Amino acid sequence: MNQINEYTLTVFSENIEGIGTRIIGNITKRHINIESLSVSKSSIPGIHRFTIVVNLTHDRVRKLVAQIDKQVDVLKAFYYDNSEIVYQEIALYKVPAQVFHESETSEMLVRQHNARILRIEAEYIVIEKTGHEAETEALFEALQGIGVYEFVRSGRVAIVKQMERLNTYLSEMERLYGSIES
Repeated sequence: MNQINEYTLTVFSENIEGIGTRIIGNITKRHINIESLSVSKSSIPGIHRFTIVVNLTHDRVRKLVAQIDKQVDVLKAFYYDNSEIVYQEIALYKVPAQVFHESETSEMLVRQHNARILRIEAEYIVIEKTGHEAETEALFEALQGIGVYEFVRSGRVAIVKQMERLNTYLSEMERLYGSIES
């Protein structure tokens, strides 16, 4: 159980000032490095979803999620290993336009990596690649041979393979609190 694994945390909260700082602070004060972070609205109106990737032991991730869950404005926090989620990242690469005109190597790289060209300018071309980190990193390494002006990769976005646990949790809370009020 002391093996370090990659976990994806999903934290649900209302979209209020300072909640992101408190969630991130809860992680960093435990000297845990955040590998990836993305925030967006969720499928439930008014609820936002933080997707955070960390490398921890199972025991530490369980404790971390329990601490995040205690935050007043956090509705619920969950953690998943990679087998429980479907996930992707997006990467953008700015490369010299000149190399596309001089040889077919660049075009072949784009095709081999199932990437696409987003923008063509006189000085540069912007390429997009969606996939797992290893896939976006592989294209980056291949493009370095021709030159990369800029490279950026998004945080992970993930969907749980089972039905979203927040819906189940909220339904259960409604059932419990509904019966208390009656």
